Amino acid sequence: MARPHTSLLLFAFQLCAFSWQARALVDLRMEDTLEVYMGESAEIPCLYTFTSEPSMVMVQWFVRGPGGNRVRISYSDLTMQKVDENTSYSNRISVRSNKDGEILTVQDIMLSDEKEFFCQVSGMAAGNGEGKTLLKVFDPPEPPVIEGILTGVYVSGDGPSKIASCETRDGFPKPNITWYRDHIAIYPAIGLVNIVTLVTKESSGLYTVQSDLHYKVTKEDKDAHFSCEVSYFVPGTVSMSESKGVNITVYYPTTSIEMWRESPEGFVKEGDTVEIRCQGDGNPPAPITFNRENSDVETDSYDGVLILKEVSRADSGVYECHSLNMDAPDHEEVGESMQLTVHYLDPAVVMPKESEVMLKGESLTATCNALSSLETSTVWFKDGVMAEKGHILQLHDATFDTAGQYDCEVTVPSLPGLTTSGSVHILVHGAPQIKDAEREIELTEKVGGWVNLTCEVRGVPRPVVTWSISGSQSWREVVKRETEDQVYSIAMLKVSTDTLAICNSTNDFGIEIKSYNIRSIPFSQTPTARKTSADNSGVIIVVIIVSILLLAILGSVFYFLYKKGKLPCGRSGKQEITKEKTNKDDIVVEMKANKTEDSVLLKAVNGDKKTATDQNTALSS
Repeated sequence: MARPHTSLLLFAFQLCAFSWQARALVDLRMEDTLEVYMGESAEIPCLYTFTSEPSMVMVQWFVRGPGGNRVRISYSDLTMQKVDENTSYSNRISVRSNKDGEILTVQDIMLSDEKEFFCQVSGMAAGNGEGKTLLKVFDPPEPPVIEGILTGVYVSGDGPSKIASCETRDGFPKPNITWYRDHIAIYPAIGLVNIVTLVTKESSGLYTVQSDLHYKVTKEDKDAHFSCEVSYFVPGTVSMSESKGVNITVYYPTTSIEMWRESPEGFVKEGDTVEIRCQGDGNPPAPITFNRENSDVETDSYDGVLILKEVSRADSGVYECHSLNMDAPDHEEVGESMQLTVHYLDPAVVMPKESEVMLKGESLTATCNALSSLETSTVWFKDGVMAEKGHILQLHDATFDTAGQYDCEVTVPSLPGLTTSGSVHILVHGAPQIKDAEREIELTEKVGGWVNLTCEVRGVPRPVVTWSISGSQSWREVVKRETEDQVYSIAMLKVSTDTLAICNSTNDFGIEIKSYNIRSIPFSQTPTARKTSADNSGVIIVVIIVSILLLAILGSVFYFLYKKGKLPCGRSGKQEITKEKTNKDDIVVEMKANKTEDSVLLKAVNGDKKTATDQNTALSS
């Protein structure tokens, strides 16, 4: 019943409006376009002012319906404000008024809400007005997903080949896809680039866009990265989302080969294992074959690698590798070559060989040489100590110390590890040579003492050493050690009188002697000279120690007798130690220990020997 009444009222208002239209005006302001994300809320303002105060204001909201017809969704006047029922907005809109006009709020925006919204204001005689706002709805698409062709693409194709596909889903309005190569945009080009785009509108009203890139690849594309970018509208701007980059496997023929020695580094020497590699620039890699120059026999290799084990100088030469290019016209063959030089060092040759005999005072020249492909360096050693630099060894004025083994070491400075060596043994023959033979050895020893005499002799052939002793019948050789060219002998003799000892040494080349003069000292005579300062010090120390011990014992005995009352020491009643006849009788001293009663009798200085009876009498007294 309310709708006819409302219609009549509106009709009346319109008639009044038309009658006052020439005299009154209304200023109505609305936004031309309002952009909003799907699912959010939209607020559409309708602001108006009248040139004259209206007695009544009526506001109606309409939307453009299917077929272009208007459908009212809200109505308000002085008496009421209501949302029309049975429309798609009955439960999603609300209207609020203020002094400037009304604001229509649409909640939970859907794609179907993208349409025109009309606001119609009537102030009766004060004027009428109408405005509209286009509501635009946006929904960003999903990030792009790119897939490259996994099988690879040949450069020999006649035209563009599909290399990648890019897809973005559920966007509104329809998004666009752009292709890039290394971040540089790709555009369609006849015979080179073709882009096929498929747009699908889902039942939800959202768009899914798929784009396929057809591209004529070249060899330079083997390292390139292809990507796609999706651009789409959002409120107030345009956003973009880029995919990850993909690399395409590009197949192309071999046009050149690189050949190099993988190991060893630097020079190659005999005994090394050599690894040579060859690699073509084609993809997929073409099979590689190896051979030696001027030889039709292929060398065993595997996967572009040639291994030569324990090479010798005979392996030096030019090595080649070849690749048969099946994709090139007429199956063109490409190849590369390199020179392999195997360096060597022959065993050292030493002159004179093995050993050489020299006489004392002679000179000798020895040489050490080794044939090599590189410059060599030679050093001579004796007993681990460097004796000479260079391949020539000069020995002058030979002595017994000159004898021994001389080792030469030949190296190649530019190629560490390449070395050889040799040796020569030098023998020096000569007359015996006694150590310190020029010194006159004079010794002093008391009669009955023993003396050790040493004799150290060198000579080749090994000398015979004997001793000649005059003045002593008690002597013997206690030590005798012999080596290849030395004799070490020690003779021990007892001094009974002045003695001359001679060490005799002899071999095929001569004789040498060493003399020892030993002066004897009578037993009672204090020797004026000692053999060694160590012996004198030792005797003095022993005498001092014994004296100290005797004084200590004697002091202890006297102290004991004093405690027992055996010594008068000024006390009365004690017995005198001496007898009345001190000039003739013996002086007797009694010394007792705690547990013994032994007596020590001292003979008087001028008296005779006492008999046993007298001694006993003295002891009893």
